[in-house]
Amino acid sequence: MAPKAEKKPAAKKPAEEEPATEKAPAAKKPKAEKRRGRKKGSKAKKGVETYKIYIFKVLKQVHPDVGISSKAMSIMNSFINDIFEKLAAEAAKLARYNKKPTITSREIQTSVRLVLPGELAKHAVSEGTKAVTKFTSS
Repeated sequence: MAPKAEKKPAAKKPAEEEPATEKAPAAKKPKAEKRRGRKKGSKAKKGVETYKIYIFKVLKQVHPDVGISSKAMSIMNSFINDIFEKLAAEAAKLARYNKKPTITSREIQTSVRLVLPGELAKHAVSEGTKAVTKFTSS
């Protein structure tokens, strides 16, 4: 590999050529830029992804007058994460069995049929098909 050419800094004009009246005072950073900077060694906060807002929205659609405790919400969030992991693992297995590198909606649909029992699987498949159709049409 050939060595890279050295970059030379751009030549500056001598101070005598620039008139003193055109010099602007030292530019300050806007406040928004100052806030974005982090201190050395500090880590950015990782946002914990949860399904809490979606669980609450569904609860209000089904039972508008009912609330949910934080412990029950945590249990529901864990339940959804567990189902998601099971479906993803099953879809990955199906893709591997069929020697396909991609998980498509077909693998997801089949994994739903395998993981979820009876009537629940039928409803999940119909809702999923509806969601995919809506997504592709928009």
